[in-house]
Amino acid sequence: MNPSPWRITFDTNPDDCNLHCVMCEEHSHLSDRQARRQAAGRPPRRMNIEILESVLEELRDNPPQEIIPSTMGEPLLYREFDRIIELCRRYGVRLNLTTNGTFPGRGAAAWGEAIVPVGADVKISINGMRPETQTGIMCGSSLEKVLANAREFLAVRDRHAAAGGNYCSVTFQVTYLEPNIGELPDLVRLATHMGVDRVKGHHVWTHFPELEPMSMRRDQESIRRFNAIVEQTRQAAQENRRADGRPVKLENLFPLSEQTTTDIAPGAECPFLGREAWINWQGQFDPCCAPDEQRKSLGHFGRVQDSGFMAIWQGPEYRRLCNDYAGRGLCRSCNMRHPPTGGVA
Repeated sequence: MNPSPWRITFDTNPDDCNLHCVMCEEHSHLSDRQARRQAAGRPPRRMNIEILESVLEELRDNPPQEIIPSTMGEPLLYREFDRIIELCRRYGVRLNLTTNGTFPGRGAAAWGEAIVPVGADVKISINGMRPETQTGIMCGSSLEKVLANAREFLAVRDRHAAAGGNYCSVTFQVTYLEPNIGELPDLVRLATHMGVDRVKGHHVWTHFPELEPMSMRRDQESIRRFNAIVEQTRQAAQENRRADGRPVKLENLFPLSEQTTTDIAPGAECPFLGREAWINWQGQFDPCCAPDEQRKSLGHFGRVQDSGFMAIWQGPEYRRLCNDYAGRGLCRSCNMRHPPTGGVA
């Protein structure tokens, strides 16, 4: 277990999003969460920026290398995002961002100028190489516009790097689904041509029954098809090189065992416990990125503003989870575990 986490995710604004991705537990048209929240008159969940600042201040002598603003919802809609950038500068922390590629409000170039100087990596969600695939999965998204935005952001990144500034890597992020998995090799070829650094993916969390037929882990036939695409995608990465001669890195793309549909990587360790932390919009310490309702089964650890971050990180309940997680049902079925060579970041 690390003395302190190398990275912390803050769920800054889970209720703010301008898309309705089919696999999203909050904003999918298959979910009724936002409708129930609005019907109950509850305001959108938005983190008080002082929670984030207080954690970084507490860890100022041993800060995390990176922080991630909300991965539920669109983080660039968070009204205090500029403060996050300021805090990254103040505490010497780099920003790791996952965005749906719309770059709302300012556009990709202006956001790039703000983010690139402190950025570690920007993950742009792309879930298809055909416009209808992208729109069918990320409802409200335009593939043409997302790719144009990605090119604008990359241009800003490259200008900063050429001038001796910070190099912020760019990743295309994809959720592995039946409708898009066959397009993955072409996505890697496009990423190579554009100068993207990585293509990273993960298997879908089946929050809703309608997602089960889309899972590439649902049966042996789908696993075999997925494994064949893994080989084709790896080949595409090796046969195509970026301008600097390097292939695009593939993260979290590895063949699955055909012997089990419930354990993604038998015997693999958790990549998060004891290494990373999550803090929800109210300051509640969460141990991982599992769906919100499911990860409650892992325990209740307290709020950072009540006891302090390190008291929870070093506390007995969290240490107990770090030691016995392998016996927990959620952990055995987790989509994010991977063999040592699988990679996740």
